[in-house]
Amino acid sequence: MASKTQTESLTVRSRKRSDALDITDRVEQLVRESDVSDGLCHVYVPHTTAGVFINENADPDVLTDLLGTLDNLVPWEGGYRHAEGNAAAHIKSTLVGTSQTIPIREGRLQLGRWQGIFLADFDGPRERTVRVTITAG
Repeated sequence: MASKTQTESLTVRSRKRSDALDITDRVEQLVRESDVSDGLCHVYVPHTTAGVFINENADPDVLTDLLGTLDNLVPWEGGYRHAEGNAAAHIKSTLVGTSQTIPIREGRLQLGRWQGIFLADFDGPRERTVRVTITAG
């Protein structure tokens, strides 16, 4: 049986320098439209100052804590050598990662009860692209 794969792009606009935006509903919609019953959903951000993570989407304080902790760990002004002045954003992107893969079963993402998919922008506000690849199999 051959695998069926399709890739779609989402456009997401961040509102501030460090931002985390819940994209779960938009990714789930793409899964529903794909007619893939069982497979994998790969979410990827092709940017060097942004990332994708999965975490709690019920309490907004979790996002505040996550972004605040990253800001404390990697402050914007840190004596970095990168000439563009956004080295902290590159470091945070590396720590968070640029992709996540979520199983699909019976046409639904297999996220945990409180889990959501987030685009993290560390050099906003700006428009970002999220690539979603859905593979049956």
